[in-house]
Amino acid sequence: MAFGISQKDLDSGAVDLCRIALLNDYLDMREDNESRVDKWRAANER
Repeated sequence: MAFGISQKDLDSGAVDLCRIALLNDYLDMREDNESRVDKWRAANER
């Protein structure tokens, strides 16, 4: 689990859908950035 959100937090409302959406966006952005860095390294580190 990337952020350690428990089922209890979800059930209680301590974590709302907006927070989950922000965390999901962060994970997507991080994955995209890692992919870009890998492509740059492949093209520039020969």
